[in-house]
Amino acid sequence: MTSVPPAPDGPSPLDPRRLLILRAVAQAGSISAGARALGWTQPAVSQHLQALERSARTPLVLRHSGGVTLTEAGRAAVVHADAIAAHLDAAAREVGELAALGAGTVRLAAFPSALAVLVPPALERLATATGVEVRLVEAEPPEAVELVRAGEVDVALTFGYAESPGVPADLEGLALGVDPVDVVLPAAHPAADRSALRLVDLADDDWVAGCVRCREHLVASAAAAGFVPRVRHETDDYVVVQQLVARGLAVAALPRTALEAYRHPDVTTRAVEGLDGRSLHAVHRAGVERVPAVAALLGALRRG
Repeated sequence: MTSVPPAPDGPSPLDPRRLLILRAVAQAGSISAGARALGWTQPAVSQHLQALERSARTPLVLRHSGGVTLTEAGRAAVVHADAIAAHLDAAAREVGELAALGAGTVRLAAFPSALAVLVPPALERLATATGVEVRLVEAEPPEAVELVRAGEVDVALTFGYAESPGVPADLEGLALGVDPVDVVLPAAHPAADRSALRLVDLADDDWVAGCVRCREHLVASAAAAGFVPRVRHETDDYVVVQQLVARGLAVAALPRTALEAYRHPDVTTRAVEGLDGRSLHAVHRAGVERVPAVAALLGALRRG
């Protein structure tokens, strides 16, 4: 059984370097393997672990013939060591990219219509003006925000409406403008050529609705116009939406980025008063905008 010498009363700070040593040992599975990974001697690593346990006032590893096993406190300490390692990695990237005058890699998550319409021009501007490399991940705003929080991407393109803003309180967002939302009608729809089309004029139609946020916005806008939309179909795919509309099976509301990405020849689009656009944002963790490569991407997106 591992024993830990008593320590004076009061909290003792945990040395972050020793937490990283504990992390290396945990990843390697034994003190000797951790020492090899660190390029240290086994006695030196053991001494640092013992010192860390004295500060923690509890065993962090249980030593046995097959290596080591983390205690519950040890597992908790390694979680914080992972965070320290992530912050150090971010620091190294920022310093390295500063030295490289803006060169580097940025990870960007974006929803499909943004990937089709907003992202390519921004990446083209970066390619001609900087050495920044962008790696893309397709993700709807809720998933993209979680990727930012987890540190798996640097920037996420999101959208939001008055009912559901696109920037969470714990993150920062760069406003990229408003993406207007139009109604999409079959070309032969009786209201297609109406000079002053109102949302309530479509109260008797079946509707195609998309994501939760888009559907909430449609329902709220219809309620303000005095009716409840009869949502017959649900899909996030703007190509499928237009295929359904083109065949006279429903009407829909789509943002113009989606209509720019794909436009079915047999639909008509109309701007309707009372159907507000969606706000677009580039969401990121606080401070990451100081990394030159990230700043270059945000600048390219803003100019778009």
